[in-house]
Amino acid sequence: MSSENTRNQNQIVAMSCLYEFLTRAEMGDKIDVKDLIERVSDTSYDQVDFFVREVVVKAIKNREEIIAALQANMKKWKFSRLNRITQAILLLAMAHFRFSGDIDRGAAIDVAVRLAKRYLDADDYKFVNAVLDHTL
Repeated sequence: MSSENTRNQNQIVAMSCLYEFLTRAEMGDKIDVKDLIERVSDTSYDQVDFFVREVVVKAIKNREEIIAALQANMKKWKFSRLNRITQAILLLAMAHFRFSGDIDRGAAIDVAVRLAKRYLDADDYKFVNAVLDHTL
């Protein structure tokens, strides 16, 4: 398996963890982040790639700050009204860029756009691109 495949898979796992977190948070569930990461990745926490652990924990920990920054750049939209996959992609990109320090702005946007093209409706990637372009 190439490192690019592994990186792509880790980005998908991280997005899936954030989606699961957002879903459970909306339902009012008590959330154990370590358990959530293990369940979504189907791997023990210690075996989960560091990127996944770091970006998921930092996205959750800094969620309010990230949402406020995104919201400031979403004209006529509310973060809370976006579907959860879009929310998860935006949280992932913001946490990866702002809190992990190992990705540049263009790469963070490219990852988010790629995920949006794969998991959202046909033109939704344009919204993700525009919001991140203005926010990052």
